[in-house]
Amino acid sequence: MARPSLTREEVLDAASVLVKRHGPQALTMRALATELGTAVTSIYWHVGNRESLLDALVERTVREMGAIRPAGPTPAARIVSVARGLRRELRARPHLIAMVHERGLTERMFLPAQQALVHEVHAAGLRGARAAAAVRAVQFQTVGFLLVERNRERSPVQSPGEGDLWSASTTDDDPALSRALAGPADPERLFTQSVRALVEGLLTVPPPRASHRTAGPRGRGTTE
Repeated sequence: MARPSLTREEVLDAASVLVKRHGPQALTMRALATELGTAVTSIYWHVGNRESLLDALVERTVREMGAIRPAGPTPAARIVSVARGLRRELRARPHLIAMVHERGLTERMFLPAQQALVHEVHAAGLRGARAAAAVRAVQFQTVGFLLVERNRERSPVQSPGEGDLWSASTTDDDPALSRALAGPADPERLFTQSVRALVEGLLTVPPPRASHRTAGPRGRGTTE
């Protein structure tokens, strides 16, 4: 018997769970109806056919990615918070993000985070091309780090015999470095450290170039 109180949002919630759990290929109207304990006709009533359902999921994912809000006492801290939030949201929904990309909405999905970054780089005093470069650098760092992170997670388990790659001879006689590199990485900490270092460099405004005056004709100063 169909659930009389079923809503469109409940349908999208259940569809999102199926996609996150098994990928888009597992999202069929029959599987969704089973997940919700309702009839297939009820699913059609709320969201239309499967393509309409996928479109609705993509639109909701785009909206959810716009919910990232900066936090922190300084522009640099708030930029780092946006990067961390963006990485967290992308990690939480890889299959849905792939669906967004397939429908050509990636740039639209990233726009709210980019706008938040624009606000913060302006607050830090950057304008024009330098501000644009800072926004893009933070976005590329976040997405690039995530791609490397996922590839490492999907890679085969390394053979124990090949694990001892770091020794005194490969780290210039630095035992502490050898131990650290031989151990597992902490992606969250590494990401935060790398973004902080990047942001500090991006927001450092170089001092103005000093002009040099030399004696010109008839004693007049000239600027080099």
